[in-house]
Amino acid sequence: MRSLKRNIISTAVITTVVLPFAVLMMWSFSNRWFYPELWPRQWGFRAWDYVFGTAGFQIITALVQSMLVALATALISVAIGIPAGRALGLYDFKGKDLISVILTLPVVVPPLCVAMGLHLWFIQMGLASTFLGVVLVHLTFCLPYSVFVLWGVFSNYNPDYEAQARSLGASSWKVITRVMLPLTFPGIMVAGLFSFLLSWSQYLSTLIIGGGKVMTLPILLFALMGSGDRPVAAAVSIVFVVPAFLALLFSARYLGGKSITGIR
Repeated sequence: MRSLKRNIISTAVITTVVLPFAVLMMWSFSNRWFYPELWPRQWGFRAWDYVFGTAGFQIITALVQSMLVALATALISVAIGIPAGRALGLYDFKGKDLISVILTLPVVVPPLCVAMGLHLWFIQMGLASTFLGVVLVHLTFCLPYSVFVLWGVFSNYNPDYEAQARSLGASSWKVITRVMLPLTFPGIMVAGLFSFLLSWSQYLSTLIIGGGKVMTLPILLFALMGSGDRPVAAAVSIVFVVPAFLALLFSARYLGGKSITGIR
């Protein structure tokens, strides 16, 4: 009975995940598909010829730009999130609840308001329409998730391991690299994955701060969707989803229940 229930749940999850991609694949290989027809009337490679031929350079450029922005955002987010999460998870201090509220504000407030509010500042500081400006605005959305994830990791972290390492003569650097980072690495990976995926999918903030000069794949994808050419939009959507799926697949081993070993 339990096995049957597990199989039903697994089938439902797989169907829910795979079905949208199956429709995208059908759209990307269709030349003519009109409502209310269930299947395309004519199949072809026009959309993929456009992706790899006509707009190949533009799509590759946007793909590389998106990858660089997402990786930079994830690395900075984790680099800030580790000490912040450690402080919030291991210590009690005045103003801790206020910090928690401040961290949730960029998540609660609509992204349009956050991006428009920062836009004027970025113009004055010369960060508008720059790669750094886009990374910084992405950090406003990604950093809270990174800090909260690592806050939870360090809440269950046992610092006695570090004390034992110091008593055996380990330096501060070795305590960090040989004790803290290995024990919290799964949580760090999860925080980095969240930051990468959030940055990868950002459209509105990139459009406002990037000003159309920082061309990422979501910007290009939304422009194609607005053109009404669904096969091409579907093909670019698949190109957009594949790196995110690979990142999720790479981090899948860290998304289970055993996310940290140095628990109390």
